[in-house]
Amino acid sequence: MLEKALHGSKLYWGWVAFLLVVIGVGILAYANQIQNGLVVTGMSRDVSWGLYIAQFAFFVGVAASGVMVAIPYYLHNYKEFGKIVIFGEFLAVAAVLMAMLFVLVDLGQPTRIMNVILYATPHAMIFWDMVVLSSYLVVNILIGWAALGAERKGFPPPKWAHVLSYVAIPLAVSIHTVTAFLFCGLPGRAYWMTAILAARFLSSAFAAGPALLILLCFIMRKFTTFKASDKAIDSLAKIVCYAMILNVFFFLLEIFTSFYSGIPSHTAPLEYLFFGLDGAGNLVPFMWTAVVLAFAGIILLLVPKMRTNHRALIAALIAVFVACWIDKGLGLVLAGFVPNSFEQVIQYVPTLNEILVIAGVYGIGMLVLTVLYKVAVGVRASLEQKPRRDDGAHARAGEEECALS
Repeated sequence: MLEKALHGSKLYWGWVAFLLVVIGVGILAYANQIQNGLVVTGMSRDVSWGLYIAQFAFFVGVAASGVMVAIPYYLHNYKEFGKIVIFGEFLAVAAVLMAMLFVLVDLGQPTRIMNVILYATPHAMIFWDMVVLSSYLVVNILIGWAALGAERKGFPPPKWAHVLSYVAIPLAVSIHTVTAFLFCGLPGRAYWMTAILAARFLSSAFAAGPALLILLCFIMRKFTTFKASDKAIDSLAKIVCYAMILNVFFFLLEIFTSFYSGIPSHTAPLEYLFFGLDGAGNLVPFMWTAVVLAFAGIILLLVPKMRTNHRALIAALIAVFVACWIDKGLGLVLAGFVPNSFEQVIQYVPTLNEILVIAGVYGIGMLVLTVLYKVAVGVRASLEQKPRRDDGAHARAGEEECALS
């Protein structure tokens, strides 16, 4: 089926060429990082996790979003999601791959990943995170490829694929739960040390991931023959809306708990994010932008007339996605290091080398996603053309019979 990805329009090949250039630049930047060390990044002794780990946390959430299509389809037999469930699984594959690559580039020397494998430590969260992420990646590849292959041949998916579909559901929840445990298990970081962090991770994941999936459906509707039904899009948009409401509600709970208790170590990160602290406030404009986008997205999604208007829906989904990215892909990780052990505010600013490496990882993820979607769309298109050929053959046979008679 991969041959489907070898045929496409000039626009398709232009997009692939652009991604290959971005990946090449990212590889060069990563080679410079390997040669000179993590000193080429903006990370330091005080801020040991930067944008790499922030992107890791965010894309683990995007990967978990596939379950929001799988649960209604597999558990509740919601047929409207039947055509898009495979695209949710392939999105999960690309997102998990990106999440794992961000961990790899954050390690400095890539060979250090072998320490997690060769010297497995069951009480370490990073070990379990590696287990659930790799398992979720393999499961989604197997399910998606088996289902697409069976659809191409005109057969139902094999029974083992259905079994794996049920296995993927708890795995999707576990990958983000274990990732949250990586953060909230650190007692020295008050901003992360909260029991509700896993719930916040899941709610933001179930908002950002399906939002991205709907946007991808609109892109495929414009440039390919695949057309997701309006009913499926509307149902998924409702999921995004409710998940985003929960995400905002959980964040407000954190704000109330932190400021009502008056514990300085809990209020300092939030003050830094929204008002600045000790003259440092690099993230203030980003966080207030996220607040505006979050509420704007929720309002647009709550109003039925706006939600069913595709232009308004696209704007709402972009607002939700960007708001979640700022919250988790920027503010969550960086605010955890404020203040440091000496009650000082050390601001982190990513370097150009870091940004290029991140762009390279984004390029790899988008290239994998492009190829998988191209294969899926190509298979669907070939299936739609078969009945037409059959109808034509029957028509010609009928004409020949009439001529003979």
